[in-house]
Amino acid sequence: MKNDVVCSLGNSIIQHGKKNNRVYLMKTTADEIPSFVVSKIDTLADENGYSKAFVKVPAGMKDEFKKNGYKTEAMIPGFFSGKTDGYFMSKYYTPEREIINNKERIEQIIGDAEDIKGTGKINNPGKDLTVRRAEKKDAAALSELYDSVFESYPFPIHEPGYIEETMDENIIYFGIWKGEKLLAASSCETDEGNLNVEMTDFAASPECRGEGYAGILLAAMEAEMKKAGYITFYTIARAAFEPVNRLFARFGYEYCGTMKNNTNICGSFESMNVWYKKAD
Repeated sequence: MKNDVVCSLGNSIIQHGKKNNRVYLMKTTADEIPSFVVSKIDTLADENGYSKAFVKVPAGMKDEFKKNGYKTEAMIPGFFSGKTDGYFMSKYYTPEREIINNKERIEQIIGDAEDIKGTGKINNPGKDLTVRRAEKKDAAALSELYDSVFESYPFPIHEPGYIEETMDENIIYFGIWKGEKLLAASSCETDEGNLNVEMTDFAASPECRGEGYAGILLAAMEAEMKKAGYITFYTIARAAFEPVNRLFARFGYEYCGTMKNNTNICGSFESMNVWYKKAD
């Protein structure tokens, strides 16, 4: 199946396609006209038969989207430059897309994660490991690792060209190496204008799981993003995958909502939990 495309919609940036069967409003601006965006998204969804639209919008746009059938599924205080709350809202064009079949499991994972909030400790990576920002020369290794871990993913991170392209834009990749071998990776999807950053794309080689590498990477990411002046850290995590929810809870992130059947990852549509944290 073809990858979803990222393109402009007015002054906003969207992703859409059959892979995720949705329109995703990734970024908008304060001077955008909400009714224009709502109308264009509806038209795009209707023309392509998409079953969902998902938007990240500032508080001032929330009411226009709500009036047009969107529901708030998560909210991050001060998401935009530490001043304006950010609303993660969804509209369902088919009733089936809104039904969560594993709701009890997701609620259990959230509850268990909340019980260990703030207990995380940073492991020492050891002298034989190197933790650093990835460079363009690492793109092939990154894509190979991601391809081995994820059967499907909402963005084409299994393609070296995509990784190189995003390095020139707004994504900073991190990795843990043993010699020349990449063992684990992650990325920071930065929004410099709004001083928020998504902590995402965590993956580890099968033989390395359980070694605490995700925590090492998250600590390195947070340290660098704090130095760069980012205010809000957040993640959109697989709701039914316990380790990633526990990771962010341990490092002090707050749960703030679940987006239903939002993302095509690991071969099927999965609901996603949103966790956030403010820089110290």
